Amino acid sequence: MNTSDKIILINQALGARYPFPKSELRYSTPFQLLVATILAAQATDKKVNMITTVLFTTCPDAEHMSRMELDALKKIIRSINYYNNKAKNLLAVSKILTESYGGEVPHTREELESLPGVGRKTANVVLSNAFGQPVMAVDTHVHRVSNRVGLAKTDKPRDTEDALIAIIPAELVINFHHYLVLHGRYTCKARKPLCPECPIVPACDYPDKTA
Repeated sequence: MNTSDKIILINQALGARYPFPKSELRYSTPFQLLVATILAAQATDKKVNMITTVLFTTCPDAEHMSRMELDALKKIIRSINYYNNKAKNLLAVSKILTESYGGEVPHTREELESLPGVGRKTANVVLSNAFGQPVMAVDTHVHRVSNRVGLAKTDKPRDTEDALIAIIPAELVINFHHYLVLHGRYTCKARKPLCPECPIVPACDYPDKTA
């Protein structure tokens, strides 16, 4: 199956399975999404949502978070991986946003990546989910599924991002990203993909499909 046909099949099949795709992180504003995404590094969305339920009650915006004591912030997020560094980054980010951006999250990748603890993937998540920009945030699920299916033949996430952006129509990118994440999380799992339950098997190049 050629690449264009793969994209059409995946878009239709996973679109039917996930008709309203969106991030599983819970947030109400771009700032809350940015915070949740920073926390999500090396952590599950479920764990992040447990923490942010408390965190956003205490500090729902950059101004409130910027006034928090570091130890108080650490106490709220201490159950998550790398909470010391994440707390320092969140406090620094909230202060920068408050002092330089009027408390608002910037709309460009360059500005986002200039913030402490914000890399390309985090920036892309915010640009896509908060601002509707057709960018591809490549996490472990997107990278794995893209290579198994044959949309990419890459070793590095940045190369996967470039490969996908080059072939997926811009108007499909945002939903397609969610399809790949959700498919990787619930069906095309790392250790044992659930191939018998997979609706995109005809498009898949993975040689080690499970029976």
